[in-house]
Amino acid sequence: MNRKSWVLLAGVSFLVLGNLIGAGILALPINTGLAGLWPALAGMAALGGAMFWTAVILGREAVAARTDNFNYPSLYQRYLGQFGKWAAILANILILYGLLVAYLTGGAKIISEVFNLPDAWQWVLMPAFFAVVTGLTLMNSRLFLRYNALIMAAMLAVFTLILVMAWRRVDPAHFTWQDWSYLPAAAPIIVTAFHFHNVIPNICGSLDWRMGRIWKVMLAGMALGFLMNAAWIMAGLGVLPLDNSPDGIVTAFHENLPATVPMARMLGSRWFTSFSMVFALLAIVTSYLANGLGLMGFVRDMLENHCRVRSRAANVAVTFVPPVVIAMVYPDIFLQALNIVGGVGIVVLFGILPAVIFIKKSTAPLAKMAGWLLFLLFAACLLCEIGQETGRLHLRPHMEYWNPQH
Repeated sequence: MNRKSWVLLAGVSFLVLGNLIGAGILALPINTGLAGLWPALAGMAALGGAMFWTAVILGREAVAARTDNFNYPSLYQRYLGQFGKWAAILANILILYGLLVAYLTGGAKIISEVFNLPDAWQWVLMPAFFAVVTGLTLMNSRLFLRYNALIMAAMLAVFTLILVMAWRRVDPAHFTWQDWSYLPAAAPIIVTAFHFHNVIPNICGSLDWRMGRIWKVMLAGMALGFLMNAAWIMAGLGVLPLDNSPDGIVTAFHENLPATVPMARMLGSRWFTSFSMVFALLAIVTSYLANGLGLMGFVRDMLENHCRVRSRAANVAVTFVPPVVIAMVYPDIFLQALNIVGGVGIVVLFGILPAVIFIKKSTAPLAKMAGWLLFLLFAACLLCEIGQETGRLHLRPHMEYWNPQH
């Protein structure tokens, strides 16, 4: 391959990585930290591998279609009829609305903690943050898209800085904690952290529908994401106490905090606080922009083709009003919103449904068996999340048994 081809492949790999760096990475040390380092790494390897497999399945479908109008509801309708179409639509609604709620609550919480604002300020801070990020989505999307590579470079540079600062205070004894029974509760956040499947059609078109390059680029981007997530989990788990102290992981979990908030308190470094806020807000704002634009397109399609409504005002209102209302009513829902997005929306749209396609298309018995294993893995994640949200399943870490001396 020539130099131009390598540059293209690197650029698309960073597109994958850019979609992986979002609210999920901010939540990983808290949710997976309750299970422990080794269960977290094992869970990331298993679920990350499963997400890569479904990405390849969807990539092959996009390559077979070779059209700019490729969309998932139509794909699943072709294999599963109206059930597949509406399952995809409802799952996509849950993903996009849920992520916007998570970005709003997470961003407002980070700003509130940095400036030490009381809870009453949420009624001012949340609408202000919403106005800024939504304004950027509506007016300056081209600016962000044009300079996406520079934004990614800035995020990676800041991420490296805060990682180095955090690693100076890591306590290796924290890495001995293991609670494998709690790992299923962390599965939704892990799935969310490896979710980039919405841009698969764009990736395929950018690489001229050449599947040999497509799967390698997706693998490279996911491998980089895995390394970043692993390093960040180790930093968060190594810095934060494994207890319910004010800055402990248990407290952060119950208060629905992004990992950067308790880590900034624990490290007590003005530089870490500043850089971690920049990284977290860059990750949240760029993700809000991408998902906000995606949701606007989805809502516009639904309004025009199903409701016969052609109005930009209606499109903007239906897209952005529900998330900000939910965020105002439930300002401490950051981690829970990500759990629902990952454990229900992403698992259904980009886990269970692609597995069904693989099973239906497989002819070899071993391939079909592998497809059923993939299906059962994601189905277990879905049932686990539904059980926890409905109160029928109670998973809790057994940290009372942890002794850092052994």
